[in-house]
Amino acid sequence: MSLAAALRRHLLGPALFTLLCLALAGAYSWQASPSVPLLLGQLWVVVVLAVLEVSLSFDNAVVNAALLADMDAVWRKRFLTWGMVFAVFGTRILFPLAIVGLSAGLDPVAAVRLSLTEPARYEEIVTAAHLPIAGFGGAFLALVGLRFFLDQGKQRHWLRWLERPLHGLGRVEAAAIALVLAALLAGGAWLAPQDAHGWLTGGIVGIITFVLVEALGNLLGAGDGGHGATVAVARSGLGAFLYLNVLDASFSLDGVIGAFALSNNMVIIALGLSIGAAFVRALTLILVERDVLGQLVFLEHGAFWAILALAGIMLSAPLVEVPESITGLVGAGLIAVAFWQSLRLRQRGGA
Repeated sequence: MSLAAALRRHLLGPALFTLLCLALAGAYSWQASPSVPLLLGQLWVVVVLAVLEVSLSFDNAVVNAALLADMDAVWRKRFLTWGMVFAVFGTRILFPLAIVGLSAGLDPVAAVRLSLTEPARYEEIVTAAHLPIAGFGGAFLALVGLRFFLDQGKQRHWLRWLERPLHGLGRVEAAAIALVLAALLAGGAWLAPQDAHGWLTGGIVGIITFVLVEALGNLLGAGDGGHGATVAVARSGLGAFLYLNVLDASFSLDGVIGAFALSNNMVIIALGLSIGAAFVRALTLILVERDVLGQLVFLEHGAFWAILALAGIMLSAPLVEVPESITGLVGAGLIAVAFWQSLRLRQRGGA
């Protein structure tokens, strides 16, 4: 199948899903206030949120493709279907509502009512939880990235001046966890005691989540080889499914918070980010079916460096607030350079 045919086949579903989401956004906006300018403004916000989600999640698609390539076909299909449901309803709708419910002491129905009737208050509560969320996502993603570069079975290096020292550090037991804990403690030192508690709690939960998901993958019969622990988890069924969904969620946490810069309406945010998630799924499938990572050997390295960059930005939350546009540009830049150098290597015959 040609690339054009593959694009048409895999992008048809997301395109139809986009039309559905835009129709829902239009109906919701018109019901709330029958105004053409407001309607067009809300539709524009949905489109911008979708584009933002795709640009921020391209590295997620590359990493997912690397893991899905070694996953059982049945569980791969489940991830691309049921995992989509989790990505849309879990991370982008239920997760912010859970934050509001826990922070304000509200039951689920009251949290939904607050998000619809008092969007400013809803935004305030979710944004106030930024530090624990950043701690969780930063710790989890940092461990994902570090395990790739510290893996003693890793043979090829892209940025050798960085990857070789990291590879050597991998001989130290639990080096990745020690580095992440040090980053969390350093960030907490800049915060007030109450904020530091939430920050450290989120980070420790992120570490525990990574260890538990990885352990579950090994218990369910993950094999050896490949990129060590990361691919080992991917080779199991349920373990891989859980691992990839947690990874997906971690990638999306910062984007969910950043979406409030464009809108504080839960429905509009969920629809825009869901469109982006659908296109990321399609992109992942194209990368797997076309064996893009097998042909462009540094692309996976670039994606994992983008993961570490995102983790670093999230772990720097106590010190500086980095705009979502900068986060997306850093990740896209790393992957673009990796893509270019992979093409150069391929033109030289893989030497």
